[in-house]
Amino acid sequence: MTEWTAPADVSAQLQRLWDKGKLLAARLENASLFPLPVRIKGPDRRALSNRFGEVQNWIRTLDESSRVKRGFGYDLAWTEISHRQLGANRVPTAIVVPTEADALQLIGKRRAAERFDTAVAATLAAVPQLRSWIARRPMQLLENLEAWDRIIAVVAWLRDHPRPGIYLRQVDVPGVDTKFIESRRGLFAELLDAALPEDVVDAGGSSFEARYGFRTKPTMIRLRILDGDCSVAGLTDLSISLDQLAAHELLPRRVFITENEINGLAFPALRDAMVVFGLGYGLDRLAEIPWLRSKDIVYWGDIDTHGYAMLNQLRAYFPATRSVLMDRDTLLAHRGSWVEEPRQHPGPLRRLTPDEVQVFNELIDDRLGPRVRLEQERVGYSRVAAALAQVSARAAAHVRDGDR
Repeated sequence: MTEWTAPADVSAQLQRLWDKGKLLAARLENASLFPLPVRIKGPDRRALSNRFGEVQNWIRTLDESSRVKRGFGYDLAWTEISHRQLGANRVPTAIVVPTEADALQLIGKRRAAERFDTAVAATLAAVPQLRSWIARRPMQLLENLEAWDRIIAVVAWLRDHPRPGIYLRQVDVPGVDTKFIESRRGLFAELLDAALPEDVVDAGGSSFEARYGFRTKPTMIRLRILDGDCSVAGLTDLSISLDQLAAHELLPRRVFITENEINGLAFPALRDAMVVFGLGYGLDRLAEIPWLRSKDIVYWGDIDTHGYAMLNQLRAYFPATRSVLMDRDTLLAHRGSWVEEPRQHPGPLRRLTPDEVQVFNELIDDRLGPRVRLEQERVGYSRVAAALAQVSARAAAHVRDGDR
């Protein structure tokens, strides 16, 4: 008898409408789905002959769970079928749920719908712009019902304080802290896009904070000044916000940039020089420091495809950037320290010098071995010190020649 529609099948069809939000959406939009016909599958004439007892049980079960018998639920439409041996028999051929109240009681969602109504009324009183969003996403409201009053309070606060220019921590709503907002960024993004005017939403914002006008944690630049005569009030090891560094030019003419933090810390003392380190692929941040364009920039990265990709990226902002310790001789001198690069950068890299392109092509084509990589921290320190001293000596000589 499982192939014929049972009372549980009626409830299951209604439950699917609930789960999709259609019952609540219709409730909000005053577009009633009721009376609602429900799909029914019943016995055919052959079953009526061959399985008459089962058919009678099916009819009785369906009828006993109907609204006529229980006081709520579904109504049955009957058709009389005449049979040569069995005579006339009334068989259900249609099921209709007459009202929304019947549907909600059948699936046990009456109280949930009442709570939804209460939340909707409060929401539209505070932020009427959210009506269409609620109609599209009623179940998301219901899933967040416990915190909904605070969620809407945040949305209303931001509507009244557009692009506030503060940290999330400073949103002044009772019961709301940074984690409350951060853990619901996706939901807040949907609500704020619906509630706020388009001209206060930065659709191209790279983060939640940028999109809605909050301050973000400042980007910090780690650097060491390698010449004590160029120190900042005697300080040589500094971590400075990008904004402050962009606004205050430092004295050294030569700026070394390296990926590895320990290498940056181990840089030797050098005249008229500083080292910036630990940025990785965040090199684009340096483009926001205008005075770097007047400096002599030297980059030291891993000898692998991604190291050359970072060098290529840096030259997009500072075309005169030179590389150090990223040459073929350095690579071959450390054959015993090679490792494999997990995933190679495919290229092309159009800002490399001819010598750099040669090494990059050897790496990408595996001419020296499979995915060869020489990490900068594996380069012998004596070679590092000598190469850096040579760079500084050449630069000093160039400055002297320029002065003459």
